[in-house]
Amino acid sequence: MLRVVIVVAVIVVFVYGLIDLIRTDPRQTKGISKPAWIVVQIVLPVIGATLWFLIGRPRGTSPARPTYSHPIAPDDDPDFLRNLELRRRKQAEADRLKKLKDELDAKERKADDAKGAPGTESGEASGSGDTQGTDEVK
Repeated sequence: MLRVVIVVAVIVVFVYGLIDLIRTDPRQTKGISKPAWIVVQIVLPVIGATLWFLIGRPRGTSPARPTYSHPIAPDDDPDFLRNLELRRRKQAEADRLKKLKDELDAKERKADDAKGAPGTESGEASGSGDTQGTDEVK
């Protein structure tokens, strides 16, 4: 029973030390570099973890939070909001121009209907003129 407890304690210390080392920022490790600490902990599980907790682990610092150089949400990003406003204005202008064009086309059609269809008087549209050479091969 005592052997099982010792083995479990060694595994717990090893795993906790390794996870703590992996989650630590490489700039905050003391003594040797982070990859070297990982090698030490894998080669010497109990001694490596103990050395990590005594020597290599940063003291009294809160966990390093990642710093973002850009806004996290789109509504926090001034460039996104500016582009959104520009797109909204362009869409509104395009809709306004389309509406004006449709109104102009409707007025032109109404004016054409009121005048009558041009070019239908005096037989201009009938093909009774010169038909020579259209079907012949010379």
